[in-house]
Amino acid sequence: MNANWPLWEIFIRSKSGLNHKHVGSLHASDAEMAIENARDVYCRRNEGVSIWVVESKNITASDPDDSDPFFEPAKDKVYRHPTFYDLPDEVKHM
Repeated sequence: MNANWPLWEIFIRSKSGLNHKHVGSLHASDAEMAIENARDVYCRRNEGVSIWVVESKNITASDPDDSDPFFEPAKDKVYRHPTFYDLPDEVKHM
């Protein structure tokens, strides 16, 4: 492996899942190699039906140290919490 290869974040959608979930990271020379390596590393037992790879440098994240002030405005809107709504049993994945 070349130490200069970029780091890729790997997301897998499982057979039973609706969303892609982050499963780990790996180094690869390009996106195609990242997908192939992700398949070999993270889907050895047919766990996935879809793979996303994102070069780590393209991800922007909030700072965990700023979580209280960053998320504070949402705490003032308690009416948005699902506890205020009764959902029928027929509604799934909400």
